[in-house]
Order: sequence, then C-alpha cells, then structure tokens
Amino acid sequence: MKATARGGKGSGAKLLLLPGPCPAKRRDIPVFQPLRPARGAARAERAPVFDVFSYVMTDPPHDSASIDSPSSSAEPDPWSGVGPAPGRYGVDLDEARIDPDVQKVLRRLVRHGYEAYLVGGCVRDLLLGGVPKDFDVATSARPEEVRELFRNSRIIGRRFRLVHVLFQGGKVIEVATFRRNPRDELELDGDEGTDLIIRSDNAFGEAHEDALRRDFTINALFYDLEAREILDWVGGMDDIRRRVVHTIGDPETRFREDPVRILRALKFAGRLDLGITPDVYDAIVFCRESLALAARPRLSEEILRLLRGGQARRTIYLAWETGVLDVLLPELSALLYDDGAEDGPGQRVFRLLAYIDRRTKEVGPLDDTVLWTLLLLEPMREVCEGVRDRATAAGEFLEPFIERLALSRRYADGVRRIFAVMPRLTAGRAGRFARTDVFPLAIEAAIADRVAHGEPTDAIERLRPLAAPAAQAAQRSPSRERPRDTRFRRAPRSF
Repeated sequence: MKATARGGKGSGAKLLLLPGPCPAKRRDIPVFQPLRPARGAARAERAPVFDVFSYVMTDPPHDSASIDSPSSSAEPDPWSGVGPAPGRYGVDLDEARIDPDVQKVLRRLVRHGYEAYLVGGCVRDLLLGGVPKDFDVATSARPEEVRELFRNSRIIGRRFRLVHVLFQGGKVIEVATFRRNPRDELELDGDEGTDLIIRSDNAFGEAHEDALRRDFTINALFYDLEAREILDWVGGMDDIRRRVVHTIGDPETRFREDPVRILRALKFAGRLDLGITPDVYDAIVFCRESLALAARPRLSEEILRLLRGGQARRTIYLAWETGVLDVLLPELSALLYDDGAEDGPGQRVFRLLAYIDRRTKEVGPLDDTVLWTLLLLEPMREVCEGVRDRATAAGEFLEPFIERLALSRRYADGVRRIFAVMPRLTAGRAGRFARTDVFPLAIEAAIADRVAHGEPTDAIERLRPLAAPAAQAAQRSPSRERPRDTRFRRAPRSF
C-alpha cells in the first residue's frame, strides 16, 4: 500500500499539487488533467486560498522531431547494472549553445585516446531547450592524466578528486573521471549493513557505472560531441520526452542513500516545469524524515537553490505539500497549515515567493540574506508581534535555524537587522542605517513586504538612491566569510 501526500494511505492515483493557474496543454509534454483536490475537508477548504489545482499525469506521446530512435537494437536494462551497451540517440543540438572552450577540452581528451562526454545538467538543459549555466565533462582519464594534458589546470577535492581547467576571465571547466557507486563493492564483500547513506564516493569506474550511480534519469545522459549522439543507459531519454523526474533504481533506496536528493527532485520539478512520477512522489513523502540525517550545510544550500531558480513559489509549495517543509522549516509549515484567511500570512508567504521569482527574472538571483529574510518573514513577524525589542526577539527566533540548518551567523545577523529596521523603512525613514552595508538588502526586503501586503512602495522607493553608496562600500570591503584565494596569482594560459 502506497502512501499518498501528507503521509496518508490510499490506493488511488497520486496527485501533484502546484500553485498557480492550470498550465496549458502541449503536445510534446505530459498531459496534465485538472482534478478535484483529494484532501481532507479542512484542507480542501483552504486550498482555494492559494489558487491550487491538482494534476495527475497520463501517458504522453513519444514523438520528437529533433531526437532519433535509439540506434542500438535492444533496449538497455538500466536496473541490472550489467551490459555496457547504451541506447544511442542521434540528436540535433545547437553547438553554438555549447561553450567553445568545453568543446576544446572534449576534443583534446578524445584526440589522446580517452572517452570524454558532456554529462549531467548541461545535457538535460540542452535537450529541454534551455541554456546551461555550466558544463561538466566526464572522462575515462584519471585526474593525473587530465592534469598532464592541460597545463592550465589543477586537481582539487578530498572526497573525490576533480580537475578544474582554467581559462581567461575566471572561467572554470570541471573534468571528472568516471565513478561507480561504492555500495557495489560493499555488496560484493557482504558488508552492506542497514545504513544506506553514502559516506564515501571515491571509486573510479566505467562510463555506464558513472551513469548508473547518478540520482535521476534526466541527469544521467551523456553527449558524444563527435558522434552527435546521446548515450543512455538508464532510460533518461524517455523521461525527457515525458518531461518527468524519475530516479535511477528504487526511489526509496536512492533517497535514503542521499536524502538531499529529495530536495533536488523538488527543484527540478519546479524549475524545469516537470512532473514527478507517482513512485518517486510516494518515496519523497515516505523518506522525508531522513533529511534530518543529511549534512546541515548541504540542506541550507539546497533551500537557497530552491529560492534562486526562478520558481520558488512552486517548489516551496510542493515542499509543503509533500511534508518536506515539516522537517526543514516547521515554523513556516505550521503557519501555512494554520492560516485560512483570504489575505492572511500564508497568502503573503506565497506573494513574497512570487516576488522573488519576478525579481529573479528581472535582475537575477537576489542576495542570500534577502532570500532568507523573505522566506522567514511571516513566521518571524508572528512570533515577534507585540514585542518591544524586535532585534532580540528575531535573534531568538533564528537560533533553531542556525542549529538545524547550519545557517551562517552572517546571514542570521543580516535577517535580524533587516527585520528590526523594516517598520522605519516602511515609514520612509532611514537615518544612520542608510550608511550600513545591509541597507540595500533591507530596501529590497521592505519593498517585497509592501508588495505582499498589496500596499504602495513609494515611500521606500524614495530611499533607494541612498542604497547606492552603501552597496559600493560593501563591494570594496573584503568578505569575512570568503577570503581571497591567492594561490593562483598568474592568469592561466588558454589553448
């Protein structure tokens, strides 16, 4: 019996709830059919507050104009872990979207007799029509061999050694040797135990092993630049066509190996407008408590990535719907459960997230301090309501986050100061606070708060010119948490 959303039990189709209007149907993506929310009576009454629709995924068409059928005669079995022959798909990717320096790295490795492919998110984004933010290269060459080929490179990493190939302008291309899942060796040795968390990932392997050790099928596709083919050992091309997030292997096992994969699944579903397969959705609900076992800095960083991706409203709602928010941010989750007003704090939370998405599209990701402030603003305001010393009350409110998520003291201090000064900024007064490095961030947060309340921002906008000198001073002052790396003073030589 599978668990439905919120951990309940049932046998029906699994529903993926997302905020916002029903997306238009397209022929090249899964068909989403609007249904009535299958939730409890109390929950159903609150659902319209957030303009929620429910969707169940049906089988989509499998035709694609730019992707050929696999050239291999037999479909590879991604779950067996044997048989290195991949499915090969001829694709017509626009090489103008592939960084020319990345192409140089790939071709030099191949010219010297090594396997080398584009891998991971860049291949996924190219196939989905997006523009990759960065490019990762996987190769059969060991780190020392890559270092010999590229004098403008360095070997980094302790957990697993990588090679960074350096180019002019600070560009870095990451080259990794093929790896395999270290649990395979434990199973062969009969020393597996009950703890599934991967604590060491430092084992070299072959290309097909590198594909099978990855988290999701859409992230395990390899692109052969010379042959202009996609190599697929895991059925990822089918999931690209269907536009769904699916794990490689059993979802529950993969999430227990690395609980942070739960947040990555939500991030891909929200940012790339993808569906989640029912068994993966069930596993997210069932394994959400294992997030407490993950490294706290990784959880903090993944939460920020959910907010930076341009679809914060959708992904945070999905985190709440699956119960993930109960584990990571129970203060925020409880506020969303308790609020049923048409213009209450729960509605304002999603307006703040929508503001983050809009500003991300306009100017790029907001400062991390602003993101934390807006995410925690409503529950912090509820706790500090009527308190005379807002700064002290906010500091006490943030202490559990510092412990639970390893939230940086610098971020926590910034959030506390912004929250304390927000009433003055709303009234159009800045005073000496305008000379601090936090002032530009406070202006952004105060404007977002007024937008969430549906109130004018004119008084705060008049203070924005005062933020420019403070921002310039902050850029000139050295960062306290990111000391300058002086090991490479000389500019790296290019090809």
